Order: sequence, then C-alpha cells, then structure tokens
Amino acid sequence: MEQQSEIPDGFGAGFRGKRCLLTGAASGIGRATALKLAADGAELYLTDRDAKGLEETVADARALGGVVAEYRALDITDHDAVARFAADIHTNHLAMDMVMNIAGISAWGTIDQLTHHHWKSMIDVNLMGPIHVIETFMPPMVAAGRGGHLVNVSSAAGLVALPWHAAYSASKYGLRGLSEVLRFDLHRHRIGVSVVVPGAVKTPLVQSVHIAGVDRDDPRVQFWTNRFGGHAVSPEAAADKILRGVVRNRFLIYTSHDIRALYMFKRTMWVPYSMAMKRVNVLFTRALRPHPRRH
Repeated sequence: MEQQSEIPDGFGAGFRGKRCLLTGAASGIGRATALKLAADGAELYLTDRDAKGLEETVADARALGGVVAEYRALDITDHDAVARFAADIHTNHLAMDMVMNIAGISAWGTIDQLTHHHWKSMIDVNLMGPIHVIETFMPPMVAAGRGGHLVNVSSAAGLVALPWHAAYSASKYGLRGLSEVLRFDLHRHRIGVSVVVPGAVKTPLVQSVHIAGVDRDDPRVQFWTNRFGGHAVSPEAAADKILRGVVRNRFLIYTSHDIRALYMFKRTMWVPYSMAMKRVNVLFTRALRPHPRRH
C-alpha cells in the first residue's frame, strides 16, 4: 500500500506561485520537471554544474511564461558554493515551498574494478550533494512555518540489489534512508518528503553511465545496454509522475510499474527474490563482460 498522508498546504491546488528549487536542471528529469513547473506557473530557482545546459533550461522555462527568479551554475559537492547560493536567495526572496534534489551521477562495476574515485564520487554527488542542499535550504522552510515539500531522487538501486551497482546503491540507499527519517522529522512542520525511485529513464545519465572495466564500444555490450535503454521512460513522463506524487504527498514515487512490482516481490517473497537476483547477477555479468572473440 502507498504511504500517503494529508496533502501539504497549497499543493492540492497545484504549483502556481510556489517557489521551487531544483538541482540537476540542465538535462533529463531535472530539466523536464523545471519546464513542467514553469508551465504550471511556479517560481523557479535552478542550478546545475552544466552552465550551457542550465542557460537553455532557463530560456525555455521563460519562453513558457515561467518565472526563473534565480539560477546559478555550481557543483553541489561544493558545500560553500551551495551555501552561498542559498544565502543569496534567502537575502532577496522568501523561503522555498519545494526543494527538489534531482542532480546525480552513476557508475557500475564489480568491487575488483571500481576505484576509490568511483566510490567517493557516488557518495559526494548523490548523497552529500543533497545533504548540502537540505542543510542550507530546509531550515528556512521550517522557520517560515508555511509547510512545503522536499523531493529526493534516489533510484531503483536504492530499493533492490541490482547487479554491479554497489557504489551507486550505497549513495541511493543512503538518500532513501535520509528521506525516510526526514519524512517523520518534518511532519510536525507540515513539510512532506518524497523519495523518487526511477528505473530506466531516457536521460544522458543512462547513455553515458560509466561501467568500470567494460568496453562500452563492444557491439555485444551495446546490444544489452540498448535493451536496457529500450525499457526507459521519457524524462517528461517521469516528471509527471513526480509532480503528481508530490501533490498526493507520496513517500515512494515510482516512475514505472516494473520497479513497484520488483520492490513488492522483494518485500513479500524474500527467498524467491534472492534466488532470482543471484540468477540475474550471473546473466548480467555474462552480458557485460563478454568472452574474447575467437579468431
């Protein structure tokens, strides 16, 4: 059963006039969500480390009639940069009504192939980045006393044991755990918390994910990665699901039915799930680490 509680103040009527901060706004789910909020009349505060892509999102949001009150290219792993952005915003504007942590990166690999850089970058971007945003933008929301909403984009890899996802899952399980605690910590302030758990989404992240120790140009590897991408939903569809979930104050927001079903399978049938995931791991490894061609 979906975890749901009363709708936070104001979101039942939509997002018009609501101040919304989004990270990862230059592409993918972040861009699609920003444009949908712009079309709905939200007041946007946007950031991404991709300055060019961010400028394009800002221009497109404004072309839709949206208000982009502030935007800045920055790296969310830089706490000081995030804190300066937050301070500048709160000096000139009221506290946010919604904070959306969408920015993220991905890398796959087995532990013998993953480097320290892989592990550290996953945690720095996918977990510490959102924490930097939360610690600088959420206290003013609490102090304002108007309620609001926090959205953290985790992943299906934050729910289930996907093969070769150890470093990625470390960051995404952490973000889901953080979100669950804040769901209850912030409830008394009438602030809802949602965690998004996408499966495959047609974003640059899916196409460019680094797979440690694997030649992505190998035709057989491309075959399987393309099959994975073939099940992906569009960023626009994911954005629709996210915003509908916020309006309903969902805790877990799924962007596709397959992940909902897989998580239910894990929770209700642990032994068959374990057997299935072991088999999937074997097949995944065979697919992405093909044997050398025979000449």
